[in-house]
Amino acid sequence: MVSLATSTFSRNLFPRPSLPYVVRALGTTLLQLHPKPTSWGPLSSSWKSCSAHFSASSFNLSKSQNETLGSQDDLVVLGIETSCDDTAAAIVRSNGDILSQVVSSQVVQDALENANLTERDLSAVAVTIGPGLSLCLRVGVQKARKIAGSHNLPIVGVHHMEAHALVARLIEKDLQFPFMALLISGGHNLLILARDLGHYIQLGTTIDDAIGEAYDKTAKWLGLDLRRSGGPAIEELAREGDAKAVKFSTPMKQHKDCNFSYAGLKTQVRLAIESRNINAEIPISSASSEDRSSRADIAASFQRVAVLHLEERCERAIEWALKIEPSIKHLVVSGGVASNQYVRAQLDQVVKKKSLQLVCPPPSLCTDNGVMVAWTGLEHFRMGRYDPPPPANEPEDYVYDLRPRWPLGEEYSEGRSEARSLRTARIHPSLTSLIQASMQQQS
Repeated sequence: MVSLATSTFSRNLFPRPSLPYVVRALGTTLLQLHPKPTSWGPLSSSWKSCSAHFSASSFNLSKSQNETLGSQDDLVVLGIETSCDDTAAAIVRSNGDILSQVVSSQVVQDALENANLTERDLSAVAVTIGPGLSLCLRVGVQKARKIAGSHNLPIVGVHHMEAHALVARLIEKDLQFPFMALLISGGHNLLILARDLGHYIQLGTTIDDAIGEAYDKTAKWLGLDLRRSGGPAIEELAREGDAKAVKFSTPMKQHKDCNFSYAGLKTQVRLAIESRNINAEIPISSASSEDRSSRADIAASFQRVAVLHLEERCERAIEWALKIEPSIKHLVVSGGVASNQYVRAQLDQVVKKKSLQLVCPPPSLCTDNGVMVAWTGLEHFRMGRYDPPPPANEPEDYVYDLRPRWPLGEEYSEGRSEARSLRTARIHPSLTSLIQASMQQQS
């Protein structure tokens, strides 16, 4: 299923393709479906089998059709995000209006009702196909294909991490390619150079645990209230503590790259908690003043070093990125941890030293959400990257090509780390490599 297949790998080397498709914008058919659709996107059976169906003739739209495709300013896309535990959906218009966003068990129907729309008003359906948990991804993909098939809608497959980066373009209208992005959450630390839509260079990534995981575990070990997740709990308690009270070591000082590691810092925190006889079974609300002060010092010291690791990696990544793309003006920080005000403040200092501007989506768009999926679907859809509608009665045994491990970009040569773990083994080619291969086929 699904698109995302083709972006300009280089503005100068490759032409911009357009795929034939069916578009319903507010009930009006805009373009005619190609009689032999090309199913080579992320949800097709495999890259090899997809390539076999792919040909330059698939892109032969007339000039007027290409102009129509690029000029749509009233597209409406439903986005479905189920890469992890929550299920989210949103409806976004191509002018940037967020018509609705919900997180619940009945997300799609709620999203449509909140937007005062029906499926007939949609132009396309966008859905996360990776990376993420296979079972969770399957829920979203099944729902998306059912809606798209029932209402003859094109479908756009979305890379979860690309969506985190691109949602900033919905908020910040001046954010143009190329730009940098730091994506930080419970499962990911990723530093990328976004050269164009669908063309990313990976400058650094997580080699073990991500920063969000470290925040959550530290909060749990300190007996904090986790109903809002560990990040906000640590940030709040850290305001009471001495950030230099506990001498934690900054991770990976010996590695002069942009990769991240939080497993060692987690161990340091656990040992510090044990040495102070802090009992996580006693909630922070019931702790003595001395015990609370000790916990606050650990929280503050952990946060300082955890974010210092981000700062150091970002500073080096900016230097690398400016060598590749000297015109970079922005660093996007997105993902759940990007809601942390201390993180934003520290990274703002880093980018200002490099004469860049920090761009952070609002907290509601930093965590996993349907808006980022819908917006990313819109961006690719307007470029002609999608799959045609799936069959209305798809067989129950249909095999979805989900991508639980799906790199976003190709690794920067100077960024390869000797400390990389086996957990980063690639199962699927990166989004960027798929795009590059398709463009080479057409050249």
